[in-house]
Amino acid sequence: MNKSLMLHLVSHASGELVEMLARNAVAQLEGIHVERKMWKMVRRMGQIPEILAAVASSPGYVLHSISHTDVREALEQGCERLGVPCQFALEPLISRLARHASAEVQFTASSGDAFDEDYYRRIEAMKYALAHDDGIASDDLSGADVIVVGVSRATKTPTCMYLASRGIKAANVPLVPGAPLPAGLMTAELPLVVGLIVDAARLALVRSARLTALNQDANTDYTDSDSLRREVLEARRLFIRRGWPIIDVTNRSIEQTASLIIDKLKARAGEGVRWPRMGQPTEREPALALKRRGDRQKTERVRLRNTFPSATYLARRGRRSSESASRKSERRRDLPIA
Repeated sequence: MNKSLMLHLVSHASGELVEMLARNAVAQLEGIHVERKMWKMVRRMGQIPEILAAVASSPGYVLHSISHTDVREALEQGCERLGVPCQFALEPLISRLARHASAEVQFTASSGDAFDEDYYRRIEAMKYALAHDDGIASDDLSGADVIVVGVSRATKTPTCMYLASRGIKAANVPLVPGAPLPAGLMTAELPLVVGLIVDAARLALVRSARLTALNQDANTDYTDSDSLRREVLEARRLFIRRGWPIIDVTNRSIEQTASLIIDKLKARAGEGVRWPRMGQPTEREPALALKRRGDRQKTERVRLRNTFPSATYLARRGRRSSESASRKSERRRDLPIA
């Protein structure tokens, strides 16, 4: 029988910190049923009595991220009187860091912590991602940090949303069979363009589930295996022709895909194109970076050719093999007999 644990999570802001810590900590416990009660934006003394009343009616464990001295002391002293454990989310980390660095601990009022430059940057990035989702406003994508391109249901939108949460302005453009690419994508010079591909079989499952959820017929070209293989192949060929880096998202989470894109942004900045979010003027790639890009494209073309060889290539390779075998046979006949 599972044991029950009541968690009271108290945050001075959005609650992401205490929620993340609690979720990861509880995941390490076996046979525990957890109930959570969350309080967000707790910054005033007048909010504490309501929290303590709820803790008294449902005793449990209190985890908080309040750094404002007066509010924090009121919460911790109230929990002590109720006989309920109460822990600051960043302890004992802060105390140990202070001892290691021989520094004084100075808790500051948190009324403006969440509204710094980074906060506004994330808000602007989220607004941009929403305004440029799924090909919307694709005539002008020059303001993006990254443009994500891919076939339908290739996780473009959630990847852009995750990037936006990191302060990166991300737009996404869908590839529609038979439809031309938007002019804004072809003329954008500053943004990094990344192509997402996915295994055709996996894509068929995802699209079928999508149509089923919408109560639509799943037996269409949208989910046909042969059509999907051609669609994914054409997408890959487009990415190679345009020199856009490719990420296979088949077995990757949204976080992993976004992390790879962030790494590419950082690498691109190191090669000569400044990432606008770094606060530096944007510059074009030098010749060395272009050569590296050309080498990567050549390697990808060879890999693609070996994976999907054309009939002409196979015939040419067959002729070369026959000619090589003929020359070897002639050389053997010319050898002296011992």
